[in-house]
Amino acid sequence: MPIIEHNPPAVFPPYRAYSHAVEVRGESRLLFISGLNGYENDGKTMPESFDGQAELIWKHLATILASAGMTVSNLVALRTYLADPKYDEANGLMRLKHLGTHRPASTVVCCRLLEPRWKLEVEATAAT
Repeated sequence: MPIIEHNPPAVFPPYRAYSHAVEVRGESRLLFISGLNGYENDGKTMPESFDGQAELIWKHLATILASAGMTVSNLVALRTYLADPKYDEANGLMRLKHLGTHRPASTVVCCRLLEPRWKLEVEATAAT
């Protein structure tokens, strides 16, 4: 299944590991991943730091993708919700670390999250 990035030169250049649009062609499987947060496996404890929570979220994301026979290279869209704009730079670095050269469509929103201890939440869509 080809995944085609669309970054037309008439639109500003994408930055921080994303594409303006991602097209999935042909027959495909779609995986919609609910918002993931930084809870440990017990569902109660979580790291205090942004980096600790983000690493755990990317680990959870990789585990869920693997359960469907996919990897981060199958991600076609990411939505990241940050509890505070001050986490933007750290979030960008974390995305680069885990995505490498892969560039899914992406949106980052700063908002109040459901649990006050959460620093971020990540929702994703993947396709094969």
